[in-house]
Amino acid sequence: KKGAPIVEFKILFHDDKEANISTSWLLRKGWARFAEQDGEKVLTPTGNTSWGHPGYNVDEEFLRIARDEGEVEENTAIIKIKERIPELSDKSLKSVLGDLVRKRNLVAHNEVIKRKITITEAGQELVSQGISVEEEIAQLTPELIRTGSWRACKFKTYDVNLPSKEDYPAKIHPYQRILDMMRRIFTEMGFAEIKGDLIQSAFWNFDALFVPQDHPAREMQDTFYLGARKPLDVSDEVIRNVKEMHEYGGTLNSTGWGGEWKKELGEELLLRTHTTAVTLGYLASHPEPPVKVFCIDRVYRRETIDPTHLPEFDQLEGIVMDKGVTFSNLLGLLATFYKKMGFPSIRFRPGYFPYTEPSVEVEVYMPEHGWLELGGAGIFREEVTKPVGVEYPVLAWGLGIGRLAMLSLGLTDIRDLYRSDIDWLRKTRILRQP
Repeated sequence: KKGAPIVEFKILFHDDKEANISTSWLLRKGWARFAEQDGEKVLTPTGNTSWGHPGYNVDEEFLRIARDEGEVEENTAIIKIKERIPELSDKSLKSVLGDLVRKRNLVAHNEVIKRKITITEAGQELVSQGISVEEEIAQLTPELIRTGSWRACKFKTYDVNLPSKEDYPAKIHPYQRILDMMRRIFTEMGFAEIKGDLIQSAFWNFDALFVPQDHPAREMQDTFYLGARKPLDVSDEVIRNVKEMHEYGGTLNSTGWGGEWKKELGEELLLRTHTTAVTLGYLASHPEPPVKVFCIDRVYRRETIDPTHLPEFDQLEGIVMDKGVTFSNLLGLLATFYKKMGFPSIRFRPGYFPYTEPSVEVEVYMPEHGWLELGGAGIFREEVTKPVGVEYPVLAWGLGIGRLAMLSLGLTDIRDLYRSDIDWLRKTRILRQP
C-alpha cells in the first residue's frame, strides 16, 4: 500500500518477464505509478482500480458480459458499462475490448452485416395496383414428371440472351491437337509412324543425303555439334558407296562433289537438323518396297529467336518407296494431306533441295496473307538412294509444323505456342477435325 522497491516487487513473480508484464499492466491501467523514496525507485498504488472507480475492472466487466450473454453486440456491451461509469469514452472502451481480442485472445470478435429493405414509391404504386403471389418452378425434377404435377405448375421463364458464366472444360493443348491431327491423317492414309534418335552422326544427317562436306549448312553457326565422335554403325559397303558418290558420282552418271570425302567428319555427333536422317536410316534397313512411313519429331538448328524462328521445333517428314510411284503421286498425296488439315487452296511451285530432284514447294492460300509456303517435297536423288541399296523411286516431303500451327491458330508469334498463357489456352478455338 505504501509502495515497494522494484527489486522487492519482482520477487513476487516467477521471472522478470512475468514481473515486467504485471508492472506494465498496473501502469497502463492507472492502478500504480513510479515514485522516488530515499533515492530508490518504488512502485506505489494510485488508489484507483479503474479510471477512478475503486473495485471496478472494465476488462473483467467485458468478460462477464460476454460470459453471461453468450453473444452480444459490441455497442450493447459498451452501453452496459457506460451505465455504470458514464464518463468513460467509447474510444477508451473500444481500446480495452481490442486488447482483449487481439493481444490476449480472451474474446472472439466477429463482424456482422445487417441489411434493411424498405419499399420505394414505385413499389408502393405496384402494390396499390394489386399483385398476386404464385409459385414458379425453376427446375423440372424427376418427381414432378413421375407424379404428373408439372402440368399444374408454372415454370420460371429464362432470358437466353442474358450473359452467363463462362465454362472452361479441360481440353488438349491446341498445338498438341495439331500434332495428333497430323498423325491421324497419315495413319488413315496408310502410313506407319517411325521414331529416331535426337543425336545423329553427320553421316546420316548430311553425308548420306549427298550434302557436300564443305556445305555452309554444316558449319558451326547453323548446326549444334556435340564436340564428340562415334564410330559409324553402318556397313563398310554403305560407307564406301557414300564416299564414292561424293568423290566422283559412284556408278551413276554423276560427277559427285569432287575432292576427298573424310570418314572422320561423318563420325561427328550433332543434334539432328531434320528428321530426314531418321527416314533415310529407315530406308537403309528396309530397302525393299513398299515403304510408307512418316515421322513427327523435334529438330534443332542455330536460329536467332524471333516471331517466326526457334532453335528447336517440330518437323513432319514422310516418304513413300514403291515400284512405279511418280511425281504426280507425290503431288496428289500432298494435296490430300493439306486439304484434310483445312487448307483447300493449294498450289505447287518448282523448288530446289540438295537431296531431291525434281523438287517442289507447297503453298497454301490464306485470305489474310495470300499465298504462303508451308513445306518442301521431291523425289530422292539416286545419289541418296543408291548408296543405301534402294533401287526404287522414293517420294519425300517435309514441313515445319510451327508455321502451320501459327496459321491454323491465327498467331503472329511462334513463341506463343509454348507460353503458359492460361487465358489464351482457355479461349483458343478447338480445331475442326478432318
